[in-house]
Amino acid sequence: MSLRRRQILTALATACALANPALAQTSPIKLVVPYAPGGPIDVTARLLAQAVKDTLGIVVIENKPGAGGNIGADAVAKAPADGLTIGIAATATHAINPWLFSKMPYNALTDFAPITQILRVPNVLVMNADTAKRLKIASVKDLVAYAKVNPGKLNYGSGGNGSAGHLAGEMFKAQAGIFAVHIPYNGGNPAQLALLSGQVDFNIDNLATAAPNIKSGKLLALAVTSAQRSPALPEAPTMAETLKGFEVDTWWGLVAPAGTPAAIIDKLNAAFVTALKLPDTRTRFAGLMAEPVANSPKEFADFIKAQYSRYEGAVKASGAKVD
Repeated sequence: MSLRRRQILTALATACALANPALAQTSPIKLVVPYAPGGPIDVTARLLAQAVKDTLGIVVIENKPGAGGNIGADAVAKAPADGLTIGIAATATHAINPWLFSKMPYNALTDFAPITQILRVPNVLVMNADTAKRLKIASVKDLVAYAKVNPGKLNYGSGGNGSAGHLAGEMFKAQAGIFAVHIPYNGGNPAQLALLSGQVDFNIDNLATAAPNIKSGKLLALAVTSAQRSPALPEAPTMAETLKGFEVDTWWGLVAPAGTPAAIIDKLNAAFVTALKLPDTRTRFAGLMAEPVANSPKEFADFIKAQYSRYEGAVKASGAKVD
């Protein structure tokens, strides 16, 4: 069947589905999560699937982890553009991996139709509390001053070469004009354990992951990386209060395969944006230290393009490669 014929048939099926809502819900929507079950992205996807069932019908979560999220994202890119398969686009899959992998199975900018951003989660610059006390560091300004007087004596950990924590650390070093040794670990949890045990001096970690140890006093939060202070940690300043313009969030949203009719994208956007604004949804996301972002398909598309360009320089400067 020719591409043109497939497009015509898809358009006819779409028109019929939109004209008859009952017909549109005869098949469940598949929401592909490109990560393993149980993580923050998976949890939020399941919360939203439940929240939209009255408007969109059944939404089935399908976890397709692997290759830093590329396997799941590729499954969405190559699915039929009929609105029955959507997926998660995240910082890694659509901004970092295109520069980290020498060969990508999909094009992050052209193979997807953005629906809406879902959430952003601030990262936080944290130090081992005992290390901070010993070095007399109580702020980002103190950390930068110490690093400049003691070049190469500080190190920081991350979940691996090319991880969000690694790249955020490189951005911090570049903007602050300091040098610190990067020590990659096999995942975020080992990196945090290294920080807690004093093996590394600081990390830039996901706020949701670091929060329990911040509250217990084991870690000292020097600053959050979001543009504004986080309601979950209001006493922590932003990095931008010391380093103007510094902003690095972890984010994710919803996309469909490129070519999905605009009418379907608009219907999906309306349903998920409404769900993101529900008080119960916002309350549950707050428990994950996540801030809902409900925007238009165009706004999310522009955001992805900006993030894609931003991480090009960060990845290249870091020298990180995974293949």
